[in-house]
Amino acid sequence: QVQLVESGGGLVQAGGSLRLSCAASGRTISTTIMGWFRQAPGKEREYVGAINWSGGITRYADSVKGRFTISRDNAKNTVYLQMNSLKPEDTAVYYCAADVFTFGLSYSSNRNGYWGRGTQVTVSS
Repeated sequence: QVQLVESGGGLVQAGGSLRLSCAASGRTISTTIMGWFRQAPGKEREYVGAINWSGGITRYADSVKGRFTISRDNAKNTVYLQMNSLKPEDTAVYYCAADVFTFGLSYSSNRNGYWGRGTQVTVSS
C-alpha cells in the first residue's frame, strides 16, 4: 500500500510558477514510476506527465511540454511538479499517481495503482 499526499497548490497569476509536491508513505517509491494528472471542472482527467524510477527519463503531455518539469527525490520518497509560465487553462485539481503507468511512461487503465486526493491550482488571468 502506498499513500500519496499532494501539496503546494494555490492561486497564482498567469505567467507565474508553482511547485507541487507528492509525498509518499507506506513503502518506498524508489522503484516505482510516478506521475501527475489533472482534472479541470467539467473535463475528464488529463495526463500531465510521468517520471521513471531513477528520474532520468520523463514524459509530458504536449499541453505542458516546455513549461512543466517532473522530478523526484527517492531519499525523501517525494515527487515534484514544477510548473512555470502558468496559463488560466492550467487551472485544475492536480493528482499524483503511482503504479498506473507503462514502462513507456504512458497511463495504463489496466493497472491498479495509487492516487492522491489532489491539490487545487488556480491560475488567474
